[in-house]
Amino acid sequence: MAYKINADECIGCGACADACPVEAISEKDGKYVINADTCIDCGSCADDCPVGAPKAE
Repeated sequence: MAYKINADECIGCGACADACPVEAISEKDGKYVINADTCIDCGSCADDCPVGAPKAE
């Protein structure tokens, strides 16, 4: 089960992308998105996000 970032909660800080060990997170239109095919479900993005935008699907 991959993680997904709630766009309404994302503040565009990039902490999630910096934390991702497989570079599955990229910026799009000022918000961050997770490539579900690349995500390894480690939870690093959720652990580092200051607003809790990444959630396990």
